[in-house]
Amino acid sequence: MTIRVYTAQFAHETNTFSRLATTLEDYRRRWLLEGDEIAPRFRGTRTEIGGLLDYAERAGWELVPGVAANATPSGKLTRAAWETIRDRIIARARDAGRISGAVLALHGAMVTETEDDAEGALLEALRGVLGPAMPIIVTLDLHANATPRMAQHANALISYRTYPHVDQYERAQQAADLLARILTGSTKSQCVLAQPPTLLGADHGRTVQPGPMRDLLAMAEEFERENGIHVVSIQAGFMPADIEWAGPSVAVAHDPARAERAGAIAGELSREIWRRRNEETIVYRTVADVVRTVKADPGTGGALVIADGTDNPGGGGYGDATNMLRALIAGGAKSAAVGHIYDPDCAQAAIKAGAGNAVHVTLGGHIDPSFGVPIETEARVQSVSDGSFINDGPMAKGVRTDMGPTAVLRIGGIEVVVVSNRLQNTDLQFFLSQGIDPRKRRTLVVKSVHHFRAAYAPIAREVMIVDSGALCTPDPKRHAYKRLRRPIWPLDEVRDPFPPG
Repeated sequence: MTIRVYTAQFAHETNTFSRLATTLEDYRRRWLLEGDEIAPRFRGTRTEIGGLLDYAERAGWELVPGVAANATPSGKLTRAAWETIRDRIIARARDAGRISGAVLALHGAMVTETEDDAEGALLEALRGVLGPAMPIIVTLDLHANATPRMAQHANALISYRTYPHVDQYERAQQAADLLARILTGSTKSQCVLAQPPTLLGADHGRTVQPGPMRDLLAMAEEFERENGIHVVSIQAGFMPADIEWAGPSVAVAHDPARAERAGAIAGELSREIWRRRNEETIVYRTVADVVRTVKADPGTGGALVIADGTDNPGGGGYGDATNMLRALIAGGAKSAAVGHIYDPDCAQAAIKAGAGNAVHVTLGGHIDPSFGVPIETEARVQSVSDGSFINDGPMAKGVRTDMGPTAVLRIGGIEVVVVSNRLQNTDLQFFLSQGIDPRKRRTLVVKSVHHFRAAYAPIAREVMIVDSGALCTPDPKRHAYKRLRRPIWPLDEVRDPFPPG
Protein backbone atom coordinates (compact mmCIF):
# COMPACT_ATOMS: atom_id res chain seq x y z
CA MET A 1 0.00 0.00 0.00
CA THR A 2 1.42 3.39 -1.02
CA ILE A 3 2.45 5.68 1.82
CA ARG A 4 0.50 8.93 1.53
CA VAL A 5 1.98 11.89 3.38
CA TYR A 6 0.13 15.14 3.91
CA THR A 7 2.30 18.25 3.74
CA ALA A 8 1.71 21.96 4.20
CA GLN A 9 3.66 25.14 4.84
CA PHE A 10 2.45 28.10 6.87
CA ALA A 11 5.31 30.45 7.67
CA HIS A 12 5.62 33.84 9.28
CA GLU A 13 8.02 35.48 11.71
CA THR A 14 5.88 38.03 13.53
CA ASN A 15 7.36 41.21 14.96
CA THR A 16 4.54 42.25 17.26
CA PHE A 17 6.01 45.76 17.54
CA SER A 18 5.53 46.41 13.82
CA ARG A 19 2.90 48.87 12.60
CA LEU A 20 2.21 46.69 9.54
CA ALA A 21 -0.49 44.07 9.88
CA THR A 22 0.08 40.91 7.82
CA THR A 23 -2.73 40.29 5.35
CA LEU A 24 -3.64 37.70 2.75
CA GLU A 25 -2.24 40.08 0.14
CA ASP A 26 1.13 39.96 1.91
CA TYR A 27 1.13 36.19 1.47
CA ARG A 28 0.19 36.51 -2.19
CA ARG A 29 3.14 38.87 -2.72
CA ARG A 30 5.51 36.11 -1.65
CA TRP A 31 3.55 32.91 -2.20
CA LEU A 32 0.15 31.47 -1.36
CA LEU A 33 -0.35 28.23 -3.23
CA GLU A 34 -2.64 25.22 -2.93
CA GLY A 35 -2.65 21.63 -4.05
CA ASP A 36 -1.16 20.98 -7.46
CA GLU A 37 0.26 24.52 -7.66
CA ILE A 38 2.91 23.69 -5.07
CA ALA A 39 5.19 21.05 -6.61
CA PRO A 40 6.01 22.93 -9.85
CA ARG A 41 7.03 26.01 -7.83
CA PHE A 42 9.42 24.17 -5.49
CA ARG A 43 10.71 21.09 -7.28
CA GLY A 44 14.49 21.42 -7.59
CA THR A 45 14.77 24.15 -4.93
CA ARG A 46 16.83 24.10 -1.73
CA THR A 47 13.73 24.47 0.46
CA GLU A 48 11.76 22.28 2.84
CA ILE A 49 9.18 21.56 0.15
CA GLY A 50 11.92 20.80 -2.36
CA GLY A 51 13.47 18.37 0.12
CA LEU A 52 10.15 16.60 0.73
CA LEU A 53 9.46 16.29 -2.98
CA ASP A 54 12.82 14.64 -3.57
CA TYR A 55 12.48 12.29 -0.60
CA ALA A 56 8.98 11.23 -1.64
CA GLU A 57 10.16 10.46 -5.17
CA ARG A 58 13.00 8.27 -3.88
CA ALA A 59 10.84 6.52 -1.29
CA GLY A 60 7.84 5.97 -3.53
CA TRP A 61 5.58 8.08 -1.32
CA GLU A 62 2.60 9.99 -2.56
CA LEU A 63 2.77 13.54 -1.25
CA VAL A 64 -0.64 15.06 -0.62
CA PRO A 65 -0.08 18.83 -0.87
CA GLY A 66 -2.22 21.15 1.19
CA VAL A 67 -1.14 24.79 1.24
CA ALA A 68 2.20 26.58 0.86
CA ALA A 69 2.03 30.04 2.43
CA ASN A 70 4.89 32.39 3.25
CA ALA A 71 4.99 36.14 3.88
CA THR A 72 7.75 38.60 4.71
CA PRO A 73 8.07 39.17 8.48
CA SER A 74 5.89 42.01 9.73
CA GLY A 75 3.19 42.61 12.32
CA LYS A 76 0.46 40.28 13.54
CA LEU A 77 -1.56 38.34 11.02
CA THR A 78 -5.04 39.71 10.59
CA ARG A 79 -7.80 37.43 11.76
CA ALA A 80 -8.88 36.98 8.15
CA ALA A 81 -5.41 35.94 6.96
CA TRP A 82 -4.87 33.53 9.85
CA GLU A 83 -8.26 31.86 9.69
CA THR A 84 -8.34 31.63 5.90
CA ILE A 85 -4.99 29.85 5.58
CA ARG A 86 -5.48 27.75 8.72
CA ASP A 87 -8.89 26.58 7.53
CA ARG A 88 -7.58 25.69 4.07
CA ILE A 89 -4.83 23.56 5.60
CA ILE A 90 -7.27 21.76 7.90
CA ALA A 91 -9.90 21.30 5.17
CA ARG A 92 -7.39 19.78 2.75
CA ALA A 93 -6.20 17.40 5.45
CA ARG A 94 -9.80 16.42 6.23
CA ASP A 95 -10.54 15.80 2.55
CA ALA A 96 -7.30 13.98 1.76
CA GLY A 97 -8.61 10.47 2.37
CA ARG A 98 -6.26 7.85 3.76
CA ILE A 99 -3.13 9.52 5.22
CA SER A 100 -0.10 7.70 6.65
CA GLY A 101 1.52 10.74 8.29
CA ALA A 102 2.19 14.45 7.94
CA VAL A 103 5.19 16.76 7.58
CA LEU A 104 4.61 20.47 8.10
CA ALA A 105 7.01 23.32 7.32
CA LEU A 106 6.28 26.01 9.88
CA HIS A 107 8.29 28.92 11.25
CA GLY A 108 7.48 28.78 14.94
CA ALA A 109 7.18 32.52 15.61
CA MET A 110 3.77 33.35 14.15
CA VAL A 111 1.41 35.61 16.11
CA THR A 112 -2.05 36.64 14.99
CA GLU A 113 -4.64 39.14 16.15
CA THR A 114 -6.41 36.32 17.99
CA GLU A 115 -3.71 33.73 18.71
CA ASP A 116 -0.32 34.23 20.38
CA ASP A 117 0.69 30.61 19.69
CA ALA A 118 -0.48 30.23 16.10
CA GLU A 119 1.60 27.15 15.24
CA GLY A 120 0.47 25.43 18.43
CA ALA A 121 -3.14 26.20 17.57
CA LEU A 122 -2.68 24.95 14.00
CA LEU A 123 -1.10 21.69 15.18
CA GLU A 124 -3.84 21.18 17.75
CA ALA A 125 -6.50 21.64 15.05
CA LEU A 126 -4.67 19.32 12.66
CA ARG A 127 -4.27 16.73 15.40
CA GLY A 128 -8.03 16.90 15.90
CA VAL A 129 -8.55 15.98 12.25
CA LEU A 130 -5.80 13.38 11.81
CA GLY A 131 -6.19 11.73 15.21
CA PRO A 132 -3.91 11.14 18.22
CA ALA A 133 -1.97 8.26 16.65
CA MET A 134 -1.05 10.00 13.40
CA PRO A 135 2.68 10.91 13.24
CA ILE A 136 3.12 14.64 12.62
CA ILE A 137 6.67 15.90 12.09
CA VAL A 138 7.33 19.64 12.01
CA THR A 139 10.26 21.65 10.69
CA LEU A 140 10.87 25.03 12.30
CA ASP A 141 13.01 28.07 11.70
CA LEU A 142 16.02 28.34 13.98
CA HIS A 143 14.40 31.51 15.38
CA ALA A 144 11.20 29.81 16.47
CA ASN A 145 9.57 30.75 19.76
CA ALA A 146 8.66 27.14 20.44
CA THR A 147 5.77 26.44 22.83
CA PRO A 148 4.55 23.53 24.95
CA ARG A 149 1.48 23.20 22.71
CA MET A 150 3.69 22.74 19.64
CA ALA A 151 5.64 19.99 21.42
CA GLN A 152 2.45 18.35 22.67
CA HIS A 153 0.88 17.98 19.24
CA ALA A 154 4.00 17.18 17.18
CA ASN A 155 5.98 13.96 17.30
CA ALA A 156 9.12 15.98 16.57
CA LEU A 157 10.16 19.61 16.19
CA ILE A 158 13.15 19.83 13.84
CA SER A 159 14.77 23.26 13.59
CA TYR A 160 17.29 24.58 11.08
CA ARG A 161 20.91 24.24 12.17
CA THR A 162 22.42 27.04 10.12
CA TYR A 163 22.16 30.83 10.26
CA PRO A 164 22.13 31.98 7.47
CA HIS A 165 19.52 29.29 6.87
CA VAL A 166 21.00 27.13 4.12
CA ASP A 167 19.82 23.74 5.41
CA GLN A 168 16.04 23.81 4.93
CA TYR A 169 16.37 21.01 2.37
CA GLU A 170 18.35 18.82 4.79
CA ARG A 171 15.95 19.40 7.67
CA ALA A 172 13.02 18.35 5.50
CA GLN A 173 14.87 15.18 4.55
CA GLN A 174 15.59 14.56 8.23
CA ALA A 175 11.89 15.00 9.01
CA ALA A 176 10.88 12.61 6.25
CA ASP A 177 13.43 10.04 7.39
CA LEU A 178 12.10 10.09 10.95
CA LEU A 179 8.55 9.75 9.64
CA ALA A 180 9.62 6.78 7.54
CA ARG A 181 11.08 5.03 10.59
CA ILE A 182 7.89 5.66 12.55
CA LEU A 183 5.75 4.32 9.72
CA THR A 184 7.78 1.10 9.47
CA GLY A 185 7.30 0.56 13.19
CA SER A 186 11.02 0.67 13.95
CA THR A 187 10.57 3.57 16.36
CA LYS A 188 8.08 5.79 18.11
CA SER A 189 8.49 9.47 18.84
CA GLN A 190 7.24 12.18 21.13
CA CYS A 191 8.60 15.60 21.97
CA VAL A 192 9.68 17.41 25.13
CA LEU A 193 10.44 21.14 25.35
CA ALA A 194 12.51 23.13 27.85
CA GLN A 195 13.09 26.87 28.06
CA PRO A 196 15.40 28.91 30.31
CA PRO A 197 14.20 32.27 31.73
CA THR A 198 16.00 34.36 29.12
CA LEU A 199 14.78 36.38 26.16
CA LEU A 200 18.20 36.35 24.51
CA GLY A 201 20.79 33.62 24.17
CA ALA A 202 22.58 31.15 21.90
CA ASP A 203 24.19 34.13 20.15
CA HIS A 204 20.89 34.71 18.29
CA GLY A 205 21.59 31.39 16.56
CA ARG A 206 24.64 32.53 14.57
CA THR A 207 26.59 29.63 13.11
CA VAL A 208 29.02 31.33 10.69
CA GLN A 209 31.70 31.83 13.32
CA PRO A 210 32.67 29.83 16.43
CA GLY A 211 30.47 30.69 19.40
CA PRO A 212 27.68 29.50 21.69
CA MET A 213 25.30 28.26 19.00
CA ARG A 214 27.87 26.10 17.28
CA ASP A 215 28.87 24.63 20.64
CA LEU A 216 25.24 23.92 21.52
CA LEU A 217 24.67 22.20 18.20
CA ALA A 218 27.77 20.07 18.74
CA MET A 219 26.36 18.99 22.10
CA ALA A 220 23.01 18.25 20.45
CA GLU A 221 24.66 16.04 17.84
CA GLU A 222 26.40 14.06 20.57
CA PHE A 223 23.10 13.51 22.38
CA GLU A 224 21.48 12.34 19.15
CA ARG A 225 23.90 9.42 19.06
CA GLU A 226 22.19 7.98 22.12
CA ASN A 227 19.68 5.20 21.64
CA GLY A 228 16.11 6.48 21.50
CA ILE A 229 17.07 10.17 21.14
CA HIS A 230 15.89 11.06 17.64
CA VAL A 231 16.36 14.82 17.25
CA VAL A 232 17.73 17.52 19.55
CA SER A 233 16.82 20.99 18.28
CA ILE A 234 18.06 24.33 19.55
CA GLN A 235 15.79 27.30 18.90
CA ALA A 236 17.44 30.68 19.41
CA GLY A 237 14.04 32.36 19.63
CA PHE A 238 12.71 35.60 18.16
CA MET A 239 13.08 38.50 20.55
CA PRO A 240 10.68 41.15 19.09
CA ALA A 241 7.57 39.11 19.85
CA ASP A 242 5.53 40.14 22.87
CA ILE A 243 4.23 36.68 23.76
CA GLU A 244 4.71 34.50 26.80
CA TRP A 245 7.12 32.01 25.18
CA ALA A 246 9.56 34.32 23.35
CA GLY A 247 13.20 33.31 23.67
CA PRO A 248 15.56 30.35 23.27
CA SER A 249 14.37 26.79 23.82
CA VAL A 250 15.36 23.15 23.39
CA ALA A 251 13.16 20.47 21.82
CA VAL A 252 14.03 16.78 22.09
CA ALA A 253 12.21 14.17 20.01
CA HIS A 254 12.59 10.79 21.63
CA ASP A 255 11.27 7.29 22.07
CA PRO A 256 8.64 7.31 24.84
CA ALA A 257 10.76 4.86 26.81
CA ARG A 258 13.53 7.49 26.96
CA ALA A 259 11.38 10.33 28.31
CA GLU A 260 13.43 10.82 31.48
CA ARG A 261 16.70 11.00 29.56
CA ALA A 262 15.19 13.37 26.98
CA GLY A 263 14.09 15.71 29.75
CA ALA A 264 17.59 15.64 31.24
CA ILE A 265 19.11 16.49 27.85
CA ALA A 266 16.72 19.40 27.36
CA GLY A 267 17.57 20.62 30.85
CA GLU A 268 21.34 20.36 30.30
CA LEU A 269 21.19 22.35 27.07
CA SER A 270 18.91 24.94 28.68
CA ARG A 271 21.49 25.31 31.45
CA GLU A 272 24.19 25.91 28.83
CA ILE A 273 22.06 28.53 27.04
CA TRP A 274 21.58 30.29 30.36
CA ARG A 275 25.25 30.07 31.34
CA ARG A 276 26.43 31.67 28.09
CA ARG A 277 23.52 34.07 27.61
CA ASN A 278 25.82 37.14 27.50
CA GLU A 279 28.05 35.86 24.71
CA GLU A 280 27.66 37.44 21.26
CA THR A 281 29.92 37.23 18.25
CA ILE A 282 29.04 40.49 16.46
CA VAL A 283 29.16 44.17 17.34
CA TYR A 284 26.75 46.78 15.98
CA ARG A 285 28.44 49.93 14.70
CA THR A 286 27.03 53.45 14.61
CA VAL A 287 26.12 55.15 11.36
CA ALA A 288 28.83 57.77 11.94
CA ASP A 289 31.47 55.09 12.48
CA VAL A 290 30.43 53.29 9.29
CA VAL A 291 30.57 56.48 7.22
CA ARG A 292 34.07 57.22 8.52
CA THR A 293 35.11 53.76 7.36
CA VAL A 294 33.53 54.33 3.94
CA LYS A 295 35.44 57.60 3.50
CA ALA A 296 38.75 55.93 4.43
CA ASP A 297 38.08 52.81 2.35
CA PRO A 298 40.76 52.22 -0.31
CA GLY A 299 38.25 50.36 -2.46
CA THR A 300 40.45 47.34 -3.16
CA GLY A 301 40.17 43.66 -2.33
CA GLY A 302 36.40 43.36 -2.47
CA ALA A 303 33.41 45.36 -1.29
CA LEU A 304 32.80 46.89 2.10
CA VAL A 305 29.44 45.27 2.91
CA ILE A 306 27.28 47.23 5.34
CA ALA A 307 24.26 45.46 6.80
CA ASP A 308 21.54 47.86 7.91
CA GLY A 309 20.62 45.36 10.57
CA THR A 310 17.99 47.29 12.48
CA ASP A 311 15.98 47.92 9.29
CA ASN A 312 15.98 44.25 8.32
CA PRO A 313 12.70 43.19 6.64
CA GLY A 314 13.66 39.63 7.57
CA GLY A 315 12.99 40.56 11.21
CA GLY A 316 9.92 42.69 10.56
CA GLY A 317 11.78 45.92 9.75
CA TYR A 318 10.09 48.25 7.28
CA GLY A 319 12.96 48.38 4.80
CA ASP A 320 12.42 52.11 4.26
CA ALA A 321 14.55 53.62 7.04
CA THR A 322 16.79 56.31 5.59
CA ASN A 323 19.45 57.15 8.17
CA MET A 324 22.17 55.02 6.56
CA LEU A 325 21.46 56.21 3.02
CA ARG A 326 21.24 59.84 4.06
CA ALA A 327 24.63 59.61 5.76
CA LEU A 328 26.21 58.07 2.66
CA ILE A 329 24.79 60.83 0.47
CA ALA A 330 26.06 63.50 2.85
CA GLY A 331 29.45 61.81 2.97
CA GLY A 332 29.76 61.80 -0.82
CA ALA A 333 30.07 58.02 -1.14
CA LYS A 334 31.27 56.77 -4.52
CA SER A 335 30.85 53.41 -6.26
CA ALA A 336 28.17 52.49 -3.71
CA ALA A 337 24.99 50.45 -4.14
CA VAL A 338 22.09 50.24 -1.70
CA GLY A 339 19.86 47.21 -1.86
CA HIS A 340 17.31 48.40 -1.13
CA ILE A 341 14.71 50.95 -0.07
CA TYR A 342 11.05 49.90 0.12
CA ASP A 343 8.97 52.66 -1.47
CA PRO A 344 6.27 51.61 -3.99
CA ASP A 345 5.24 55.20 -4.75
CA CYS A 346 8.80 56.25 -5.51
CA ALA A 347 9.28 53.18 -7.70
CA GLN A 348 6.18 54.10 -9.67
CA ALA A 349 7.33 57.72 -10.06
CA ALA A 350 10.67 56.54 -11.41
CA ILE A 351 9.01 54.08 -13.79
CA LYS A 352 6.77 56.87 -15.06
CA ALA A 353 9.77 59.17 -15.59
CA GLY A 354 11.58 56.40 -17.50
CA ALA A 355 15.13 55.12 -17.62
CA GLY A 356 17.72 57.80 -18.34
CA ASN A 357 15.60 60.67 -17.09
CA ALA A 358 15.85 62.86 -14.01
CA VAL A 359 13.19 62.68 -11.33
CA HIS A 360 12.53 64.46 -8.04
CA VAL A 361 11.88 61.88 -5.34
CA THR A 362 10.72 61.72 -1.77
CA LEU A 363 12.41 58.46 -0.87
CA GLY A 364 11.74 56.19 2.10
CA GLY A 365 10.85 57.12 5.67
CA HIS A 366 7.10 56.85 5.13
CA ILE A 367 6.09 54.12 7.58
CA ASP A 368 7.79 55.47 10.69
CA PRO A 369 9.76 58.70 10.13
CA SER A 370 11.35 58.32 13.56
CA PHE A 371 13.66 55.81 11.85
CA GLY A 372 14.70 58.42 9.31
CA VAL A 373 12.53 60.97 7.54
CA PRO A 374 12.03 60.81 3.75
CA ILE A 375 14.95 61.93 1.58
CA GLU A 376 13.98 64.67 -0.87
CA THR A 377 16.44 64.80 -3.71
CA GLU A 378 17.00 64.85 -7.42
CA ALA A 379 17.92 61.47 -8.90
CA ARG A 380 18.46 59.90 -12.29
CA VAL A 381 16.51 56.77 -13.21
CA GLN A 382 19.15 54.24 -14.17
CA SER A 383 16.81 51.32 -14.94
CA VAL A 384 13.34 49.94 -14.31
CA SER A 385 12.06 46.35 -14.17
CA ASP A 386 9.37 44.04 -12.83
CA GLY A 387 11.73 43.08 -9.97
CA SER A 388 11.50 39.33 -10.53
CA PHE A 389 14.46 36.94 -10.36
CA ILE A 390 15.51 33.41 -9.37
CA ASN A 391 17.78 33.05 -6.33
CA ASP A 392 21.05 31.41 -7.32
CA GLY A 393 22.98 31.77 -4.07
CA PRO A 394 23.30 29.38 -1.13
CA MET A 395 20.01 30.41 0.50
CA ALA A 396 16.69 29.37 -1.08
CA LYS A 397 18.45 28.46 -4.31
CA GLY A 398 16.02 28.08 -7.19
CA VAL A 399 13.22 30.05 -5.54
CA ARG A 400 11.62 32.89 -7.48
CA THR A 401 11.73 36.24 -5.69
CA ASP A 402 9.45 39.14 -6.59
CA MET A 403 10.53 42.64 -5.54
CA GLY A 404 7.56 44.12 -7.37
CA PRO A 405 7.91 47.10 -9.73
CA THR A 406 11.50 48.18 -9.22
CA ALA A 407 13.68 51.14 -10.19
CA VAL A 408 17.36 51.88 -9.76
CA LEU A 409 18.02 55.52 -8.90
CA ARG A 410 21.43 57.14 -9.12
CA ILE A 411 21.99 59.78 -6.43
CA GLY A 412 25.50 61.16 -6.82
CA GLY A 413 27.83 58.17 -6.64
CA ILE A 414 25.19 55.89 -5.14
CA GLU A 415 22.86 53.46 -6.92
CA VAL A 416 19.69 52.80 -4.93
CA VAL A 417 17.41 49.86 -5.72
CA VAL A 418 13.84 50.99 -4.94
CA VAL A 419 11.36 48.13 -4.55
CA SER A 420 7.62 47.67 -4.12
CA ASN A 421 7.68 44.54 -1.96
CA ARG A 422 9.35 44.29 1.45
CA LEU A 423 12.09 41.66 1.33
CA GLN A 424 15.37 40.87 3.03
CA ASN A 425 18.45 40.97 0.79
CA THR A 426 19.82 37.42 0.82
CA ASP A 427 21.11 36.95 -2.72
CA LEU A 428 23.43 38.75 -5.17
CA GLN A 429 20.53 38.77 -7.62
CA PHE A 430 18.97 41.63 -5.66
CA PHE A 431 21.65 43.67 -7.44
CA LEU A 432 22.59 41.57 -10.47
CA SER A 433 19.01 41.35 -11.73
CA GLN A 434 18.97 45.17 -11.82
CA GLY A 435 22.17 45.54 -13.81
CA ILE A 436 24.40 46.21 -10.79
CA ASP A 437 27.39 43.94 -10.28
CA PRO A 438 28.03 43.97 -6.51
CA ARG A 439 31.49 42.52 -7.06
CA LYS A 440 32.50 45.74 -8.80
CA ARG A 441 31.27 48.22 -6.18
CA ARG A 442 33.37 49.63 -3.34
CA THR A 443 30.48 49.83 -0.88
CA LEU A 444 27.30 47.77 -0.61
CA VAL A 445 24.43 48.40 1.79
CA VAL A 446 22.02 45.51 2.32
CA LYS A 447 18.79 45.47 4.29
CA SER A 448 19.61 42.41 6.37
CA VAL A 449 21.27 41.50 9.63
CA HIS A 450 22.82 38.09 9.02
CA HIS A 451 21.30 36.10 6.14
CA PHE A 452 23.14 38.27 3.64
CA ARG A 453 26.41 36.61 4.70
CA ALA A 454 25.68 33.44 2.73
CA ALA A 455 25.90 35.32 -0.58
CA TYR A 456 27.88 38.45 0.29
CA ALA A 457 30.62 37.29 2.66
CA PRO A 458 32.53 35.57 -0.19
CA ILE A 459 32.78 38.88 -2.11
CA ALA A 460 33.34 41.14 0.90
CA ARG A 461 36.60 42.68 2.00
CA GLU A 462 34.93 43.59 5.28
CA VAL A 463 31.47 43.24 6.79
CA MET A 464 29.96 45.79 9.17
CA ILE A 465 26.62 45.60 10.98
CA VAL A 466 25.09 49.01 11.64
CA ASP A 467 22.46 50.09 14.14
CA SER A 468 20.67 52.78 12.18
CA GLY A 469 18.07 53.22 14.92
CA ALA A 470 15.23 51.36 13.20
CA LEU A 471 12.67 48.81 14.42
CA CYS A 472 14.85 45.67 14.71
CA THR A 473 16.87 46.92 17.63
CA PRO A 474 19.23 44.41 19.27
CA ASP A 475 18.25 45.85 22.66
CA PRO A 476 14.97 44.40 24.01
CA LYS A 477 14.80 47.17 26.60
CA ARG A 478 13.69 49.49 23.80
CA HIS A 479 10.46 47.50 23.51
CA ALA A 480 7.48 47.72 25.88
CA TYR A 481 6.62 44.09 26.64
CA LYS A 482 3.23 43.34 28.19
CA ARG A 483 2.62 39.62 27.60
CA LEU A 484 6.10 38.16 28.01
CA ARG A 485 6.68 35.80 30.96
CA ARG A 486 8.45 37.56 33.82
CA PRO A 487 10.93 37.73 35.39
CA ILE A 488 13.18 37.22 32.41
CA TRP A 489 16.74 38.17 31.57
CA PRO A 490 17.89 40.77 30.50
CA LEU A 491 14.79 42.77 31.36
CA ASP A 492 14.74 41.65 35.00
CA GLU A 493 17.00 40.42 37.74
CA VAL A 494 16.62 36.64 37.63
CA ARG A 495 17.80 34.20 40.26
CA ASP A 496 19.99 31.47 38.74
CA PRO A 497 17.53 28.73 37.69
CA PHE A 498 20.36 26.18 37.56
CA PRO A 499 22.17 26.41 40.92
CA PRO A 500 25.20 24.17 41.42
CA GLY A 501 24.43 20.68 42.60
